[in-house]
Amino acid sequence: MKLKLLLCFSLFTVLLSGCKNKEDNCKNDYLDFSQRDDQATGGIKMIPIKTPAGEFKVWTKRVGNNPKIKVLLLHGGPGVTHELYECFDGFFPNEGVEYIYYDQLGSYYSDQPNDTRLWTNERFVEEVEQVRIALGLNKDNFYLLGQSWGGILAMEYAFKYQNNLKGLIISNMMASAPEYNKYAEEVLGPKLPKEVFEQIKTFEKNKDYKNPKYADLLFKYYYTEHILRKPLNEWPEAVNRCFKHMNPNVYIYMQGPSEFGITGDATLKNWDVKDQLKTITVPTLVIGAKHDTMDPKHMEWMSKEVQNGRFLFCANGSHLSQYDDQKTYIPGVIKFLKDVDQNNFHPKK
Repeated sequence: MKLKLLLCFSLFTVLLSGCKNKEDNCKNDYLDFSQRDDQATGGIKMIPIKTPAGEFKVWTKRVGNNPKIKVLLLHGGPGVTHELYECFDGFFPNEGVEYIYYDQLGSYYSDQPNDTRLWTNERFVEEVEQVRIALGLNKDNFYLLGQSWGGILAMEYAFKYQNNLKGLIISNMMASAPEYNKYAEEVLGPKLPKEVFEQIKTFEKNKDYKNPKYADLLFKYYYTEHILRKPLNEWPEAVNRCFKHMNPNVYIYMQGPSEFGITGDATLKNWDVKDQLKTITVPTLVIGAKHDTMDPKHMEWMSKEVQNGRFLFCANGSHLSQYDDQKTYIPGVIKFLKDVDQNNFHPKK
């Protein structure tokens, strides 16, 4: 009897050891750069991009190894940086999610040509496709996550190249710039103190965007409510660094001089793809937030308009929900990635 018990105990110990070793091997594989051509640079690659204005290079950085889940991150702006996503470092590695930081052309860590011919949706879509090819991403592993302007770019990419995607995440972005402007003007603006809203509108009417008082009003009353819901002195260092690195030339040309809607002669002012959403068949997660600059009801509608959509609502979040509602945002993104990977994705209509 003692011998049988001893054998059973030994077998149980081996099984436990095997499970543990398997888990350790998975983590070791995730962290192993030894077989990669970017080991010497810590995962960083400067990828050549062909454009109508010549060849330039864009900055990318891969974190981790996962042959089945590779998430390319499209930052907002246009003209800000990958730094808005740096909080992912605290969550994705432990879940085995491979993710790729990427500064689009014109952004801080990439080349910054001064040529407005380059700042079009179509040209940026082709840039993303060139990045995809250079990184070896394909329909068996390629997830695209775009937030704000990055959400516009993600949608535009999917309209043309969704056959290359395994999954799509549209974060904090409506499918219509005119409806975004209307929401800012008719819903968010009136929530501001009346005198503040009137001052903001006066500055914009006079195109006095560089007036320090204009920026002060936006930061104090608007940004801390609808961009990132924390006092300015508590904003994460990565977010402050991102805004410090913003390229205003690209931003103003496409988005306009204000976060309070898309203003002036910005090229995105009339962008609207509501009628095209139904053509997206790839599994899609749409993320909206209660306090966002974007209408969360519109984004919930988007999740139903695409053919295989799911909606993630961040009740405590704003435009940068990955920071001010992490308890909802991060687990929701990870669940989507793993559900799609495990063929367990079910659209929620």
